[in-house]
Amino acid sequence: MAQIRAAITGVGAYLPENILTNDEISTMVDTSDEWIMSRIGIKERRILKGEGLGSSDMGTKAVQELLEKTGISPEEIDMVICPTVTPDMQFPATANIISDKVGIKNAFGYDLNAGCSGFLFALATASKFVESGSHKKVIVVAAEKMSSIVDYSDRNTSPIFGDGAAAVLLEPTTEELGVIDSMMQVDGSGRKHLHQKAGGSVKPASHETIDAREHYIYQEGQAVFKQAVSKMADISVKMMSKHGLKSEDVTWLVPHQANMRIIEATARRMGIKKEQVMINIGKFGNTTAATLPLCLWEWENQLKKGDNIILTTFGAGFTWGSIYLKWAYDNNK
Repeated sequence: MAQIRAAITGVGAYLPENILTNDEISTMVDTSDEWIMSRIGIKERRILKGEGLGSSDMGTKAVQELLEKTGISPEEIDMVICPTVTPDMQFPATANIISDKVGIKNAFGYDLNAGCSGFLFALATASKFVESGSHKKVIVVAAEKMSSIVDYSDRNTSPIFGDGAAAVLLEPTTEELGVIDSMMQVDGSGRKHLHQKAGGSVKPASHETIDAREHYIYQEGQAVFKQAVSKMADISVKMMSKHGLKSEDVTWLVPHQANMRIIEATARRMGIKKEQVMINIGKFGNTTAATLPLCLWEWENQLKKGDNIILTTFGAGFTWGSIYLKWAYDNNK
């Protein structure tokens, strides 16, 4: 019996219209366009504005575009996973809210929190449901309203993050396509370098935690940078070695969009040329779980059936991983 694999058969996305530039950031904190570009590589980022709007609103639009492009009805979807660190609320799951807003009635779903590695962890998880034969049409929708947890008086984190959402559809195939392999790892000791101090069960919200500005992203940049460079490169090289892939065999590297220097260091270690690397950090910033699928969405028209793609990421936790997939379709739409 032929092996069943999980193939990405469509991509959709949504980016808010409002653009926050480096010049605007420099009016909030002591920084400049030159400083941000030289150290991070971000020129601008999108920000979701509007009363009562959250991650589910962006995720809903991304899924709606995905369904429209693929010609799939909401009733056909049987699973929804939403990787996010900015859920609409503690409960219910944002995946459930998106499903309701889209009209997905015959699926089960849940949120997945793996920091910036969320999409990769969710893609690996969703692929197992498809490979088992239990699910035929699974959506992974990464949606992040990072502006809701960014302290715009913090010079270290305010330039980095943006808002956005992107979704992929996974379906079974018996061809040598789709998710070929995944490698995921965590190291919980890294949490001290990147976390949100308050708002959880250890330190619930109070007047004191709000006054102390503890509901925003806390990051020790140098420690995170050092680990991200080594972990993303190491696990991607390991994936290539396992499958006998040389740098020229890799059509595209899709790295997490956190910092241009991390992206460049990872590509160099893998022997990947710049023209083989998907990079959109300059336009969108770090949208956390949404960075990887936003790359796939933006490059979709350039992807060809059979392309070898390596996705790699690093995030809070610490979490990191790599997925090797073969692109499953030519985009003729």
